[in-house]
Amino acid sequence: MTEDTETDPGRALMLRVKQGDHEAFERLVERFQDVVLNLVFKFSGTRREAEDLSQDVFLRIFRARETYEPDARFTTWLYKIVFNLCVNRAAREKLRRTESLESWDETSPSNANGRAHPSERTPLEQLQRGELALVVRNAVARLPENQRMALVLFKYEELSQREIAEVMGSTEKAIKSLLSRARESLRASLQPFLERGTS
Repeated sequence: MTEDTETDPGRALMLRVKQGDHEAFERLVERFQDVVLNLVFKFSGTRREAEDLSQDVFLRIFRARETYEPDARFTTWLYKIVFNLCVNRAAREKLRRTESLESWDETSPSNANGRAHPSERTPLEQLQRGELALVVRNAVARLPENQRMALVLFKYEELSQREIAEVMGSTEKAIKSLLSRARESLRASLQPFLERGTS
């Protein structure tokens, strides 16, 4: 175990947390809070939601301390928690939006003023407003949850397809397919900007 704890400090800290060491938990939070926040932000797209979810992640870690087993790298275990919480939150948000749309009044003032919603602006208008970064983020946010998480873990966390499969409880073949579909969807969403940039 000595070699594992030296090469995987997160695992070493979590084992101390499991034994009731509250100072180790504080050190664990300090060490991984930026990692978790950045990962959740790239998945959710909003800073406030990322902060809320990040707190939930560490609360879940603390609650799971007694059942923690060092079967994999700590970050793999951590990413699984992040993935499950993000997907669950996204499912609840999708349900909330559906219920909101069902009760939406098309004659409401917010829809009658003739102004285009930011997502309805033309590509040129968005580009002129310096919103390319926002467009990219929105395109990622519109991906299905599994594709979005696979892409974030692959591109930003630099996990291998095998590691992503372990995090998401899937297979390398399935992850390769998810990444391929995610890239195709993003390419289609961003095509107007790519074409304009080369014209």
